[in-house]
Amino acid sequence: MNALILVDVQDDFVPGGALAVGGGDRVVPVANGLMPHFALVVATKDWHPADHASFASQHPGRQVGEVIDLDGLPQVLWPDHCIEGTPGAEFVAGLNVPGIHRVFEKGTGRAVDSYSGFFDNGHRHATGLGDFLHERQVAEVFVMGLATDYCVKFTALDAVELGFRTHLLLDGCRGVDLYPGDVDRAIEELQEAGVDVTASAQAIERMGR
Repeated sequence: MNALILVDVQDDFVPGGALAVGGGDRVVPVANGLMPHFALVVATKDWHPADHASFASQHPGRQVGEVIDLDGLPQVLWPDHCIEGTPGAEFVAGLNVPGIHRVFEKGTGRAVDSYSGFFDNGHRHATGLGDFLHERQVAEVFVMGLATDYCVKFTALDAVELGFRTHLLLDGCRGVDLYPGDVDRAIEELQEAGVDVTASAQAIERMGR
């Protein structure tokens, strides 16, 4: 079975949001167009407590974009975003939410961030997504969403490590590019790890649907 993974298509990551990704809203029609071609569609959500340690606001004197050590892991400091239960944490308007079969929340613990939809950044705790897909005998996953150089990248890398044939749907992603070239470097890293970087139209054609 194939599965479509929608990564963090949330209000805070699109223009007007707290951590806006340029053109982030443009992934919504791509996602909606893909959903009918998959028997299984899952989505991830950043779902942070209000005092999440990845927020620059929790570190007096620190600025957004700085990197600190957080419980032994390098951590970029971000604006407050995707706080559980707030409008910014909800799916972007227009996304076909009824077409999503299961949602996995991540970043729920204060002390560690979770870019990947499968694990926290220290691989100390799993979200349950990997087990969910394995239990349904998923062999191949197609990953898209926000943002290319962070949550999408780490979700795809973990998918490969967990044994899934993994595809990145490039037209369904947008990146932060906190440092110029981050998106290009992320794509190169994914390809080196064995991720197939393709477009949604080619993926649909290859699936024969």
